[in-house]
Amino acid sequence: MVSCKVVWKSVLPNCFKVKIDTNVVPSEAKVIEVCKQINSDHHRLAFSDISTDSRSVFISLDDLSSNAVIGSNLHVFTLDELKLITSDFSSANFLGKGGFGPVHKGFIDDKIKPGLDAQPVAVKLLDLDGNQGHQEWLTEVVFLGQLRHPHLVKLIGYCWEDEQRLLVYEYMARGNLEDQLFSRYSSCLPWSTRIKIMVGAAKGLAFLHGEEKPVIYRDFKASNILLDSDYRAKLSDFGLAKDGPEGDNTHVSTRVMGTHGYAAPEYIMTGHLTSKSDVYSFGVVLLELITGLRAVDKKRPIKERILVDWARPMLRDSHKLDRIMDPRLEGQYSTQGAKRVAALAYQCLSHQPRSRPTMSNIVKTLEPVLDLKDIPIGPFVYVVPSSKGDKEMEIGALKTKVDDENKANIREKEEEKRNAGGEREDSNTRQRRVGHRHKHRLKTDDAAVYSDTHLYHKTSKARKNKQNSC
Repeated sequence: MVSCKVVWKSVLPNCFKVKIDTNVVPSEAKVIEVCKQINSDHHRLAFSDISTDSRSVFISLDDLSSNAVIGSNLHVFTLDELKLITSDFSSANFLGKGGFGPVHKGFIDDKIKPGLDAQPVAVKLLDLDGNQGHQEWLTEVVFLGQLRHPHLVKLIGYCWEDEQRLLVYEYMARGNLEDQLFSRYSSCLPWSTRIKIMVGAAKGLAFLHGEEKPVIYRDFKASNILLDSDYRAKLSDFGLAKDGPEGDNTHVSTRVMGTHGYAAPEYIMTGHLTSKSDVYSFGVVLLELITGLRAVDKKRPIKERILVDWARPMLRDSHKLDRIMDPRLEGQYSTQGAKRVAALAYQCLSHQPRSRPTMSNIVKTLEPVLDLKDIPIGPFVYVVPSSKGDKEMEIGALKTKVDDENKANIREKEEEKRNAGGEREDSNTRQRRVGHRHKHRLKTDDAAVYSDTHLYHKTSKARKNKQNSC
């Protein structure tokens, strides 16, 4: 298949002066014609088609803006337009910050861009002092400009002015999975919702791996899984994505990039990247959902800081599974489902890439878990066990209380009968009699006084009597 290539020097024309050897490089018109042919044949332009080779064909900014390379899925925004829809990137519209840079909420309609439906959007601005840059921005544009799937976040458009690089996405109302799972201000995600999220994320990865030109996501983690209002999961942040191996190649060699705690061990050791690297990262997030713990947390004891090292041995033992299940679930999860998910996570986290399942098989394993109905009804209540002596004392106190209340009720009923039969007493006499009754009751030894001090003295007295009798 014919492909066209882009050179970084052509992408930054103000920074470089490039001399074109017309004997080696075809004309620009020829390049655009080839790129249009690729799009018309419904072939995806791989990022590997973009090269830094000085002998490669390069495409100008205008060519990228005209969608000659990546098709017509994206809108091109000006910086002023994005300032307008975000109120000049005000703090009131700030959503958060990731490795690429800060994200602000905005609202667009057909007045901003003809043909666009009125909708909220998320605008991501490149942090010029951050770790990512133009290459990650362009990777995102190339991949998400061509890939469309219900479980991939939709890239609406981009902005490229001077040094500024911005991306405009659909707005995801529930933020990312990391905040939903670990934020102290968020409620506990139900078991069924957790499985639904992972099924969606698995479908997104399976789509990428099943492409004619496979895509390796390379940075699968909880913070890159966005959630809409219905908790539908969508993968975002394709800045580190790579084209997978083609033909007889078994892997892609690349420098190690990603997030500590999620990267596959063989990728860290050798730099060899495969689709099974994504499967390992998926297993880490699956383990986070089971345990409610982060992949790496220095606040935990030394042996538990790396979640995989600590929890993986317990995944294949159903009797030990209770030790690592998220306590915030309070037992409200499918026992059979938890066992299946734990077994799947154990496979995904295998140190042997060949032993890990494919993403398509993971989807087939997870989807039936959604249909399991063996979830306990009602909240789980944990009762603190007490000693035998404490139980006897508590029962005796309750019995005394009930007896006193019964006696008081009987006396009140007798007084009501006497009053109904014509026996009347003046108010002073009645007050004296009632007061005498309460006074008498308070002086009795079996009065039901339930202060801690009373119970302490009563218990101490009982223990002394028991010792004397012995």
